Amino acid sequence: MDKRRIKRALVSVFHKDGLDEILCKLNQEGVELLSTGGTQAFIETLGIPCRKVEDLTSYPSILGGRVKTLHPKVFGGILARRSNEDDKKQMSQYEIPEIDLVIVDLYPFEQTVKSGASVEETIEKIDIGGISLIRAAAKNYEDVLIVSSRADYAPLLKLLSEQGAETTLQQRRQFATRAFATSSSYDTAIHEWFENN
Repeated sequence: MDKRRIKRALVSVFHKDGLDEILCKLNQEGVELLSTGGTQAFIETLGIPCRKVEDLTSYPSILGGRVKTLHPKVFGGILARRSNEDDKKQMSQYEIPEIDLVIVDLYPFEQTVKSGASVEETIEKIDIGGISLIRAAAKNYEDVLIVSSRADYAPLLKLLSEQGAETTLQQRRQFATRAFATSSSYDTAIHEWFENN
């Protein structure tokens, strides 16, 4: 069976425009939402229930927001192989919920550089949690759908509108392929900045 039903989604984005239709659709499909900080507040303004990531992890956002999602209960839920018995046992043992959809975008590093920001401001726009979520979800595309930028919002909305909260292996692989392209171009931009500064 290559089809997977989205039961739980982690949503943590910098850019929230264009997200409301997707969130409403997910809510209509009975998908549980997990989120952080500003995204969680945005979801709740739409009247949609949303569980805080910190309620799952028992840790608040720390170090000035540098650490929010970097936790085994988040990454375990994304990386766990649904067909692997040992993974399933460990998820049960450590009370790790499956996360079937990750919607994340990255801090605007390139825009920050172009704005003439200071070194300190630029460094803070190097995304850690977001890029890690993208790579984890894309790696486990057999079970998880990754939406890695605003460019994927329209394809996701089309998918949800046409087939509900269900995805095929081919679709998950297509989104994962784009996610690795996002990751690659982001790291390239960071590398170029370090080379030239």
